[in-house]
Amino acid sequence: MDIKNWKEHPKVQEVRQKFENEKVRSSMKWVFEIIVTLVFAALAAIMMFQTVTMQESSMEPTVSVGDRFFINKAVYKFSSPKRGDVIVFRTNASDDAALHIRRIIGLPGETVQISDGRILIDGETYKEGRDFPNISNAGIASSPVTLESGEYFVLGDNRNNSEDSRYADIGMVKKRYIVGKIWFTCSPWKKIGVWKG
Repeated sequence: MDIKNWKEHPKVQEVRQKFENEKVRSSMKWVFEIIVTLVFAALAAIMMFQTVTMQESSMEPTVSVGDRFFINKAVYKFSSPKRGDVIVFRTNASDDAALHIRRIIGLPGETVQISDGRILIDGETYKEGRDFPNISNAGIASSPVTLESGEYFVLGDNRNNSEDSRYADIGMVKKRYIVGKIWFTCSPWKKIGVWKG
């Protein structure tokens, strides 16, 4: 066989063709696996996370109007909301109902009252560990409010300018209307990071 023409030899051509086919097959398999992984990741993200933008001043100064967050939608499928959690909820079952962001204060079975600007839980003063202003309007919590199973009492951090469980329009938040928990701040730029509020 002429050394110059070895590339044209049928056996060489056959090996080259086989190698090319293997390479293409391997590349296609790799591309397919990446696409499947990305699709599953996107579906998981859609099912577990959602974005929400703060539309009200009820959580200032902790959260400002326009702040944007990722919500962890899966967390309360495996655990119960805790006192101090900042949650996103609807006031009813409608998907069109507005989303609200508030802090959980009272848990199911507890009695909440606001007296002389202080929050009482089961008759004891609730110490929050941060400086919120004294509450000037106790609303319906001026008398003791006992939470039923699956109900939560929520307040905005802007205690004197917040529509929350003290008022009939919000009332007690039922667990089934809780969309999730604030998990990650995605804007503004200077606040980006895992939520620590």
